[in-house]
Amino acid sequence: MPDRVRVYEVGPRDGLQNEAGVVTTDDKRRFIELLAAAGLREIEATSFVSPGAIPQLADADVLLPSLPRRAGLRYPVLIPNERGMDRAEAAGADAIAVFSATTDAFTEHNIGMTVAASLAAFGPVLRRAEARGWWRRAYVSTAFGCPYTGAVDPDDAIDVAQRLLDLGVDEVCFGDTIGVAVPRQVATLTNRAVAAGIPIERMAYHFHDTRGTALANVAAGLDTGIRTFDASTGGTGGCPYAPGAAGNLATEDLIYYLDASGWDHGVDLAGVLEAGRFIAGALGRPVASKVGQAGGWDSATGAAIGRG
Repeated sequence: MPDRVRVYEVGPRDGLQNEAGVVTTDDKRRFIELLAAAGLREIEATSFVSPGAIPQLADADVLLPSLPRRAGLRYPVLIPNERGMDRAEAAGADAIAVFSATTDAFTEHNIGMTVAASLAAFGPVLRRAEARGWWRRAYVSTAFGCPYTGAVDPDDAIDVAQRLLDLGVDEVCFGDTIGVAVPRQVATLTNRAVAAGIPIERMAYHFHDTRGTALANVAAGLDTGIRTFDASTGGTGGCPYAPGAAGNLATEDLIYYLDASGWDHGVDLAGVLEAGRFIAGALGRPVASKVGQAGGWDSATGAAIGRG
């Protein structure tokens, strides 16, 4: 496996959709510009779900066309159905993500359908995206645990991932949606998925830091060969179906860990910290992440770096 780690930024979408406040379109655009300036090259920009369902992202049709475009920079958008696909196409999308889960209980609460029904609904969306040459990702939420049914068998998550790959996605991302996973479980899921025939280069992880295990789970993923991890600058987000859940793994915490551990990734920590301070200000609150509060660390001088 390559030694370069892909950092897939989800703050503008998964982070903001779970925040109580609504950020202006101009502030979202500026946030994304700062993320791109920091070296992030995959930034999940928004979601084309019903504006009534997620009012925080109701401006998707306006935001996506306004974003700066350049070679090597990708703005995936979340698509729930063919209506969302119509809107995404009109707004100039060229990369999408779809989302299912491992349990019917979760998908019924989240998107109003069973796992099987969600997969059936995504088939036409993914075929249209493939015909247009768009990049396609799929989330397998609740890969380790469900807030309604408890522990999840890794084979159930793998089964959903395989079915999504059969539908034509380029990448499957296993999500610890409610933040219950520990490193041993990450290693088990990765190894079983590879044994089942899923190429490791087509897998990613999405960890929430609800119980403080996100970075430990990243380490376990790295040890098993995973090289793509999601993160949200400023640690924004959470899960509305997990009371008390903290936000996503903060991008700045992940970048600090990767830097200190010697991993190549192409993202500038100081730039991510600037973006984190910006979005915290737009939300009217202090930065929530550990590295956002403490800054990075210059090992040559002992000084904190990147603090505002």
